[in-house]
Amino acid sequence: MCERYVLPEQDLAERALQPDCKWWRFSASFNVAPSRYVPAVRLYDDQTEAVMMRWGLTPAWARGDASVGTWLRLSCDTIEKSPLFRGPWLNSQRCILPFAGFYTWQLTSAGYRQPYFVHLSDRSMFPVAAIWDRTETDDGDVIEGCAILTVPACAPIDSIQTATREMPAILSTADCKAWLTGTPVEARGLLRSAPESQLASHAVSPRINSLACDDAGLVRAVQVRASASF
Repeated sequence: MCERYVLPEQDLAERALQPDCKWWRFSASFNVAPSRYVPAVRLYDDQTEAVMMRWGLTPAWARGDASVGTWLRLSCDTIEKSPLFRGPWLNSQRCILPFAGFYTWQLTSAGYRQPYFVHLSDRSMFPVAAIWDRTETDDGDVIEGCAILTVPACAPIDSIQTATREMPAILSTADCKAWLTGTPVEARGLLRSAPESQLASHAVSPRINSLACDDAGLVRAVQVRASASF
């Protein structure tokens, strides 16, 4: 499951997603963690706008109370049925997050979680489907947060994961406009597992588990050892 991901450079995301209005500002990051503000593209007044949102969606009705719950990811099989997220879904509060790759973990026979880096073999950046919502605290603070949508993991990822067996919903470049502007029914039809031939993965250092680490070495391939010591 996607607990951390890699963020591309801003200019690369802008060339790929071509937002009409650009309000975001960010740089490449190799260790994007929950609760961090991340770049997203959404539809506003019939234009696409590039904004920063918190990775972690708290429903509007929670009035900014994070103790109600903050969701990082939602299965595409539940978004239409869940009373928690039916509102944002039916109101077409959809967005796109630019990814350069993401991490997933495998529980090894030695009993520790081995991280893997997953990316597309033919693209250095890819769009991931998400939904967003806005919540306001009793003090008037407004928080806009997003949650990644997930789909069943295809074979290369399924063989790594030992629990959730899901992966982020990767959109094709051609489907990005339809994802933002289409009806909920049309958008739902775009949520599918990425073709196996497009995905590549390799084991990486457990340094990714520390938020103090954020450098290109995090995505460097390593040999899987029998213990957690590298």
